[in-house]
Amino acid sequence: MPLQVPGFLLRRLYVRGSLRRTDDGFQLELRNTLGSGYARRLLPLKVNGAEVPLKDCFFAVDGVRHSFADVTPDSPFSLALNRTSVLGSEGVSLPEGVVEVTMGFEVQGLGDLSFSVKDTPASD
Repeated sequence: MPLQVPGFLLRRLYVRGSLRRTDDGFQLELRNTLGSGYARRLLPLKVNGAEVPLKDCFFAVDGVRHSFADVTPDSPFSLALNRTSVLGSEGVSLPEGVVEVTMGFEVQGLGDLSFSVKDTPASD
């Protein structure tokens, strides 16, 4: 079972209110104010407990978009300090009301880390 990130750290990563519906899915923002880190692998996003296919999950940093499937130990996902990353999925419609999105990362030396956020999505 993945290690859970404590809530006080979560509040410092997830940009509250950033969960939004898009024309082809949804996205949310993470802003790292804790320290630079690297993920050797990104786990599929989950929406209300339902796993989104890895091939449909993406992240974008500085406007450059990448598939979660492209993240490997040789090509890690960087959560750079004081930089905003957009995570999302195509082909997934968010339900009305409060939605829980779970995300996870494999971090060298720590293993799998995961956390969930609950927010009410806005429309793009």
